Amino acid sequence: MDTLMIILAAVAGIVAGGLVTSTLLRKAIEKKSEHLLKDAEEKAEMVKKDKILQAKEKFLQMKTDYENTYQEKNKEILKNENRLKQKEATLSQKFEELQRKQKEVTTIKDNLTSQLELLNKKQADLDKAVKQQVEQLETISGMSAEEAKAQMIEALKDEAKSEAMVHIKDIVEEAKLTANTEAKKIVIETIQRTAAEHAIENSVSVFNIESEEIKGRIIGREGRNIRTLEALTGIEIVIDDSPDAIILSGFDPVRREIARLSLHKLVTDGRIHPARIEEVVAKTRKQIEQEIVETGKRTAIDLGIHGLHPELIRMIGKMKYRSSYGQNLLQHSKEVANLCATMAAELGLSPKKAKRAGLLHDIGKVPDNEPELPHAILGMKLAERYKEPADICNAIGAHHDEVEMESLIAPIVQVCDAISGARPGARREVVEAYIQRLNHLEELALSYPGVVKTYAIQAGRELRVIVGADKVSDDEANKISYDLSKKIQDEMTYPGQIKITVIRETRAISFAK
Repeated sequence: MDTLMIILAAVAGIVAGGLVTSTLLRKAIEKKSEHLLKDAEEKAEMVKKDKILQAKEKFLQMKTDYENTYQEKNKEILKNENRLKQKEATLSQKFEELQRKQKEVTTIKDNLTSQLELLNKKQADLDKAVKQQVEQLETISGMSAEEAKAQMIEALKDEAKSEAMVHIKDIVEEAKLTANTEAKKIVIETIQRTAAEHAIENSVSVFNIESEEIKGRIIGREGRNIRTLEALTGIEIVIDDSPDAIILSGFDPVRREIARLSLHKLVTDGRIHPARIEEVVAKTRKQIEQEIVETGKRTAIDLGIHGLHPELIRMIGKMKYRSSYGQNLLQHSKEVANLCATMAAELGLSPKKAKRAGLLHDIGKVPDNEPELPHAILGMKLAERYKEPADICNAIGAHHDEVEMESLIAPIVQVCDAISGARPGARREVVEAYIQRLNHLEELALSYPGVVKTYAIQAGRELRVIVGADKVSDDEANKISYDLSKKIQDEMTYPGQIKITVIRETRAISFAK
């Protein structure tokens, strides 16, 4: 019993102790919880304050940015408003000015209208007065106004022509005094410094043979060999009684040279039959083409001309086998090139350009095809196609006055071409063409009124025109000489230049009885 009481007392004590301990622990936990809660509240308050502060700062920054943007927009708006106000003021001013001018124009128009009416009235009065005067003059003179007007016009035309011829003569004489001496000096120095050989070419070549029996071998059985050779070369082979010679006839010097070289190879080799002839002619034609190119290259190198198109070089080589009025075209072009270089140097121009233009000036005479164009125009087009400079092309096209001269090189080329062709022995024309040209010269002069006789002398380089003293005055004689020179330049083609001399002789004859 006592033990039980003790146990119960112990249990009660333990329970009481646990209660006390639990109570104390709960109070301690509550106190700690209150402390932690208070700390959390303080931290939350601090975080809240920080966030509020940051929000305020951001708000202030945004407010500042907005205010700045707002101010800039305001400034821009104010600026635009000021600009618009200025434009409005300007437009108002212009509108007022326009209205003022319209008023002025209206006033001027009204004044002009009144003046025009007054002028029309005066014009009508004047026309009426003039008509009355014309009628009176017609009544007095017995001539209509149109007839009187025509007579007056003819009188004025004659007077104007006479005065014009006097002025032309004075101008020409003045030009001769100032320019003739220097021009002669330059031309003479150029001719003296540029020497050239002259050889007249014709349309036949002579092939010499060692014996007469070779003629028979060339003719072949039933003429097969000679027919084959003529068909392949396009050259007529004349075998006649001429001793030790065969004549090759043809207008094309290239084909004549091919035929001559082919005959030389065939005779040297000894094998002459149609198949061999075809082979030799083909090889010779190829050889001539190579020689043409080599000749062109050598000519360009000798003259110091560089940068020519290969096709132009080939055409220069072909000039070796062409002639102009009997003058070898390559020798003529080389001489013109040297003359142009010398004359250009004397005049202070580019000798290289002048020499290039002089060499190419007759390139239109050796095209592969023959279009219906003057050789100067064709040469200009060829030079343009192969990228020659514009002044070179113009000099080529203008050396016979087919196109207008646009550079200083052009007249130099024209003059040097005339110098080269006018040298004694340089050229020869066919007799028929020569006679026809002289007849044409005399007929042109005879077409003028008052011309009595005409004589073409000095191989057509001078034309003397005799006029009647009772039909032509001195001034009219000058006019005939001037007009005839222009007409000959426009209608005729000739080497060198032609001098026109108009002779008017006055004779006083009386008889002593």
